[in-house]
Amino acid sequence: MKVFRRARDPDCAWHRRARRAVGHSLHIRLVLVFMALAVAVAVTFMGGVQRAVAVGWREAARPLLMDYVDRLTADIGSPPSIARAQAIANRLPVTLRIDGPQVNWASHPEQPEPDWMSDKFRRQEHWADGENGRRLLQRTTADGHHIEFGLNALSWEKRPRIAWGTLTVLLLLTALAYVYVRHLLRPLDDIRSGAQRFGDGDFAQAIPVRHAHRPDELGQLAATINTMGDDIHQMLEAKRALLLAMSHELRSPLTRARLNTELLPESADVVIQRQALLRDLGEMAGLITDLLESERLAGRHAALHRESTDLAELAREVIDELGVRHAGAADIALHVAQDLPLVLLDRSRLRLVLRNLLDNSLRHTESAALPPELHVRVADQTVAIEVRDHGCGVPPEHLPHLAQAFYRPDTARQRSTGGVGLGLYLCRLVAQAHGGQLHMRNAEPGLSVAVILPFAG
Repeated sequence: MKVFRRARDPDCAWHRRARRAVGHSLHIRLVLVFMALAVAVAVTFMGGVQRAVAVGWREAARPLLMDYVDRLTADIGSPPSIARAQAIANRLPVTLRIDGPQVNWASHPEQPEPDWMSDKFRRQEHWADGENGRRLLQRTTADGHHIEFGLNALSWEKRPRIAWGTLTVLLLLTALAYVYVRHLLRPLDDIRSGAQRFGDGDFAQAIPVRHAHRPDELGQLAATINTMGDDIHQMLEAKRALLLAMSHELRSPLTRARLNTELLPESADVVIQRQALLRDLGEMAGLITDLLESERLAGRHAALHRESTDLAELAREVIDELGVRHAGAADIALHVAQDLPLVLLDRSRLRLVLRNLLDNSLRHTESAALPPELHVRVADQTVAIEVRDHGCGVPPEHLPHLAQAFYRPDTARQRSTGGVGLGLYLCRLVAQAHGGQLHMRNAEPGLSVAVILPFAG
C-alpha cells in the first residue's frame, strides 16, 4: 500500500520532478536555451532556403522539368508503348501510370499513391501550370491517354535510417553540450560548497580557483569570495581574541571586588547591600566564565575530557545543586531509561548543559501547573537528553534563533525572565563538540529542548 500511495503522490509525478530539476539546475536551463536557439536558427535557415529554392524552382527548374516530361511523353509515343514506358521506369527512379481507351498500365502497381501525389497536394499553386492549365507531372496524348509521372518510393527507403541517424547525432550533440556546460559551470559547485563551509565557520580550506594565473569570470568570483572569507576569518579571530583578553583581564578586578565586599562588616545596615553586591559580582563572574567557555567550544579543536559517565547520577547531582537557588528544583520529574549504560562524555560540559537547560525551564515554570520534566533516553546509538517545561512556550518566529549567542525573545532583557542569552548557545556548542545536535520545539504547552549525542561507551 505504501508503494501504491507513493506512485499516486502528485509530488512524485515525472513532470513535476522534471520541472523541479529544470527550475533548480542552471546547467539544464543553459542547454535548453542553446537547443532552442539552435532549433530556431535551423528553422529560420531552412525556411529561408526553402523560400529561395521555391523562387528558383518557379523561375528555372520548373520549365526544365516540364520540358523533360514532355520529351519522356513523346518517347513513350501515341498510342503509348508499354515496352518504352517500362524501359523508362527501369532506367529512371520514376513511376508511370497510363490510363486510356486502349492502354491501362502501371509500372509499380504494388506501391500506393504517395501523399504528395494526391489531388489535394497537386492542386497547390507551385504544382499547377498557370500558363496552359496542365499538371506538371501529367500529360495527355493525342489519342486520349493520360500519362502520369511520379517518384519511385523504393528509392526513398533509406529515409527512416537517415532520420534515425540524424536523431542520434542530435542527441549526441545535446549530451556533449550538457557535459561541456557542466564542465564550464563546475566552479559554481565549488563556490557553493566553500560558501557553506565559510557559513559554518570553517575557513581552513579555500575555494579552488580554476586557471588561477588567468582566471575566467567564475574564477574571479571564487577568488573574491576567498578574500571575503579571509577578511571574515580575521575579524572573527580578532573578536575572539578581544573577548578572551577582556574576560581574563576582568577576572582580577572582580576577584578583588568580591574579596573587599566579603570583608565588609556584617552589621544590620550593611548586610543587605553586601548580599546584593555579592550576588551581582557572582553573576558577572558567571558571565565571564560562560564567555570563556563559549570561545573555547567555538574553536576548531574543542578539547573534550571524555570519561565514563552515569547520566542518571549526573542529573540528580545537578537537580540537587539547583535546589539551593530554585525552590521548585526538587519537583523536577526525572525519567531515566532503565537500560541506560555508562556513556563516554565530557562530564563537566554535560553538567553545564543540564544546569542551563533545567535553570531555563525553572525560570518559565513559576506560573505553570506542572513542574519541568527531564528525560534521558537511548535509541539508535544515540543518547537523548530532553528537558521540557509547561510554561507559555516561545513564539515560532523565535525558535530558529534561540541557540544564537546573546539572543533573547524578551527584548527588555529582564533578569527575572532569563539570563544574557548564552545558556542555549553553550548547550548547542557542547552538543556539536560531542558530534551531536540541539533540537527545540514548542511542546504546547511549554518548550522542549533536546540534546542528541552519539552513543559511545
